[in-house]
Amino acid sequence: MTALPYDAGDRTSRRIVVVSAGLSTPSSTRLLADRLGAAAAEALGARGAEVVVQHVELRPLAHALADHLLTGFPDATLGAALDQVRGADGLVVVTPVFAASYSGLFKTFFDVLENGALDEKPVLIAATAGSARHQLALDHALRPLFAYLHAVVVPTGVFAASEDFGSAELEKRIGRAAGELAALVDPAHLPRTRQSGEGGAREGDRRVAADRFADPTPFEELLRRASGS
Repeated sequence: MTALPYDAGDRTSRRIVVVSAGLSTPSSTRLLADRLGAAAAEALGARGAEVVVQHVELRPLAHALADHLLTGFPDATLGAALDQVRGADGLVVVTPVFAASYSGLFKTFFDVLENGALDEKPVLIAATAGSARHQLALDHALRPLFAYLHAVVVPTGVFAASEDFGSAELEKRIGRAAGELAALVDPAHLPRTRQSGEGGAREGDRRVAADRFADPTPFEELLRRASGS
């Protein structure tokens, strides 16, 4: 991994932000996140890019996230973490699987991001659990979440049960997913809108997908129409 000071004006420098939501110490979720971050940096480095990898650990932000939900404002530490995610050229997101889905802590972090923050941002999704029976959480929970947020989710997700650590198959999948993320983050393959602004897309250049649910008809109006009044 090449760790250099990030220069938003240098279009050969790329910033990967790794978000992990593990709750224990040590954490298998953080272990997988570290390996994915390193693999993504290696894959980007092989393409000639200078890479900065930053980590956002959600466990220390749990209280700040709850406060943000209640007040609508982040404290300085949470605000800095949200800024890192907004400014990333690509994300690696890793959650433990609870009750067949992402953890509440993981979901809360992305709930407090403003709409549009992840538009067109490449995202590698990953999850950990004690058993392989939870691996479908990648495709029935994480992939729909980031599709809803208008991110570009790489085709290969990475799931690791406890017994997978140390296996050649997990290493192979990490390498494949990291390569796919690098291809999307590679400066030579950025969409035109993401090449035009410093530090990523400029707000005015972003493609804003039409949301047919953005201006719903009030329920009272629907009742009035149904009653013919």
